[in-house]
Amino acid sequence: MLSVKDLSVAFKTRKGQVDAVRGISFDLAPGETLGIVGESGSGKSVTSYALMRILDAGGRISAGDVTWNGRDLRAASESAMRQVRGREISMIFQNPRAALNPIRKVGHQIEDVLRQHGRATRANAHAKAIAALEAVKIRNATDRYHAYPFELSGGMCQRIVIAIALACDPRLMIADEPTTGLDITTQKAVMDLMRDLIRERGMSSIVITHDLGLAAEYCDRLAVMKDGQIVEAGPSVNLFANPQHPYTRKLVDATPRPGVAIRDLLPPEARTPDLPHEVGSRALLEVVDLVKTYPGKSGPVHAVKGISFTIREGQSVGLVGESGCGKSTTSAMLVRLLDPTSGAIVFDGHEIGGIPAERFLRDPRRGQVQMVFQDATDSLNPRHNAFDSIAEPLRRLGGLRGAALHARVEELAHLTGLPDHLLTRYPHQLSGGQKARVGIARAIALDPKFLILDEPTAALDVSIQAVVLNLLADLRARLGMTYLFVSHDLNVVRLLCDHVIVMQDGQIVEQGPTATVMDAPSHPYTRDLLQSAPTPPAPIAAHAPAKAAE
Repeated sequence: MLSVKDLSVAFKTRKGQVDAVRGISFDLAPGETLGIVGESGSGKSVTSYALMRILDAGGRISAGDVTWNGRDLRAASESAMRQVRGREISMIFQNPRAALNPIRKVGHQIEDVLRQHGRATRANAHAKAIAALEAVKIRNATDRYHAYPFELSGGMCQRIVIAIALACDPRLMIADEPTTGLDITTQKAVMDLMRDLIRERGMSSIVITHDLGLAAEYCDRLAVMKDGQIVEAGPSVNLFANPQHPYTRKLVDATPRPGVAIRDLLPPEARTPDLPHEVGSRALLEVVDLVKTYPGKSGPVHAVKGISFTIREGQSVGLVGESGCGKSTTSAMLVRLLDPTSGAIVFDGHEIGGIPAERFLRDPRRGQVQMVFQDATDSLNPRHNAFDSIAEPLRRLGGLRGAALHARVEELAHLTGLPDHLLTRYPHQLSGGQKARVGIARAIALDPKFLILDEPTAALDVSIQAVVLNLLADLRARLGMTYLFVSHDLNVVRLLCDHVIVMQDGQIVEQGPTATVMDAPSHPYTRDLLQSAPTPPAPIAAHAPAKAAE
């Protein structure tokens, strides 16, 4: 169905030509799902853009052939490609909200595609758009037809994008990171939906992802990309069970899964001694009947409904649940960025929940409760270099200036593994892992006792995620910090946390030691979360090093 031979893609830049894709080849059979995996910058997305002929003005296919059902897409005119896109080959882009028009109803956006490709008329476009929404399992499709993207959840927006991609019954669907930012149950629902629709319609698909667990579960074959090249390809089961290329082994080994410690995620040469950490008997944080409500059109909206829990000194507690369950609202109240409606927050023996968030900014305890935000890029000021980002809390709350300030920033950079020469760089000049280190360095600048980590590794590649997790474990042991780790990745929570709190619909449905909750969950919702988490098969090489070496 699709044949790619020696494809190369180049971009013109101020510093000369950059070869983003270099001589890759693969074939796709009817009904097959091919996974293209690799880290950021490996050329995965550029490959998909080249297949669709939607490279930006600076990019071009510099060599190779792309043949679709016997047609040469590289030589096709733009008018011919407009007929191919959407009608024969469709694409789901990485960010569903960015892919949708924010000022146009989602139903109208589906109609646009149907009418563009002659699959609907003005008279029947509305009915066909409703049918497309129902096909992707959207309840109350007639009402959702009139919704704008900002009125829908991330998972719902992803379903809308899938509905648009499938509206014209294409024969090939390309999904670029289709589950980034989704919680695990929504991720499973979206991927199951895509798989079922693809099978029902006899389509082929290409799934581009850095989530190896997801790729193992949903793809028939995999192609592993590194530096613009395919370094290994083969059936998913074989590739994960016995990876041959060193880079593939590195990715598989860095993927969190049950029974693997944080140190095991790193290459042998990068592993450091496992530092012991102590959990005290004294409660550092006590939350009692915490409630947060918002006014709504049809009455109050209860975001958090009377939750209670305790975190001891030196403890690392995981807070898990689906999007909208109240995790982020709870975190914002604990760090005093948001005022609770009622309830108590007792930190280090002092009730801080009753202090208005604005006044808490000037409270002496402000520096003792810090937060690492979910998106490292959005949480950094684009006009501040790394040095200024780390130095800001030291200037504002610590009163440091001059040589003392420079010395402390350099100390924090060293502590978080950030090279000194990167301190002069701005966020757009840093990688995802480097920006995560800046965010962590800024959060620990004032030696906080309590650190809230809100999905700090959600958008990171697996190898970078392994380094960041190792860093957090080391900082906890060295500095004696206490963590609240907010995440929807249960495998990561299992690695980093001693205790787990499970939230659903603003309430705590289960909490306890990590091993107990993960291995023998008592609540049906917890069991659903665990069953939804994709986990790749363990590599044979990990258990038979002698054979791998041979």
